[in-house]
Amino acid sequence: MTDRPLLADLARRAGARAHRAGTACSCGAATLADRPDAVVVRHAATVAKAHAPGTGPAALASRLAVAAGLPDVLLPPLAATPAELHGRLVTFWPYGSPVDPDDPDAAPWEAAGALLARLHRVPAPAGLPPMRGPAKAAHAVARLAAAGSHPAVAAVLGAWRALPAWARAEAPMPEPGAVCHGDLHLGQLVRHPAPDGPWRLIDVDDLGVGVPAWDLARPAAWYACGLLPPDEWTRFLDAYRAGGGPAVPGSGDPWPALDVPARALTVQTAARTVTKSAALGRPLDEIEQCLVDACARMGAVPPQLASDRAK
Repeated sequence: MTDRPLLADLARRAGARAHRAGTACSCGAATLADRPDAVVVRHAATVAKAHAPGTGPAALASRLAVAAGLPDVLLPPLAATPAELHGRLVTFWPYGSPVDPDDPDAAPWEAAGALLARLHRVPAPAGLPPMRGPAKAAHAVARLAAAGSHPAVAAVLGAWRALPAWARAEAPMPEPGAVCHGDLHLGQLVRHPAPDGPWRLIDVDDLGVGVPAWDLARPAAWYACGLLPPDEWTRFLDAYRAGGGPAVPGSGDPWPALDVPARALTVQTAARTVTKSAALGRPLDEIEQCLVDACARMGAVPPQLASDRAK
């Protein structure tokens, strides 16, 4: 949990932004996220986000500019320049209706694939920093390595060491790069205007130039682990291909392009779950064990390195 003054003041900032005309307000604020790396508060139709400590203002401003320039793909910010609050950068956004976690059949896989295809086809603007996906995976693995002993650690670290250096954030990503979201999952889509407007991508913290296959890697990894039904994976992949997405070939086997990023996302997810399991002193659940088992298999089979270039 974060410190209370930041949360309270962020709620006040969100309220001031939501009611700029100065009218009296009784609607109150709702906390949408309260983590060390992000504090998010909603007040009426306005959302305020305090970004992770140490977030670079120039990099964030560049990412905000991309979102502002692509309102048909990314939720546009309400202000182009971050504010500062308690030493944290703060951005303001319109509220959008999130994916309903209790209605998996309504998951917007087609919209996710189409939005990614459009994003990946945008020419990368000068000054946009690298996509942060590999760096986040490396951070999760570093936390796992520091968490102490656990029976699953060896399998996860073995799969990690088998990845190429770029996927471990130890070397530049392959060229040519594309504009990537960097952390794609269904929680990163909202309908705007709420409640039933078109789907848009949210969260620009990891946005940047990189390997576009990374944005397909989480659903690919879940599909490969048997955790995402084949029809949902096909809906997502077909929509991406129909939109001309450059991460995979337009037809045929997509896996040579997806294999390394999917392995990296499997390791990242497994590392996070094992770290939490060790901290709580509880055994892995069925899904968590499935991810660890996948890491064990990956450590024994080399990744598909079909090309030195990002597809």
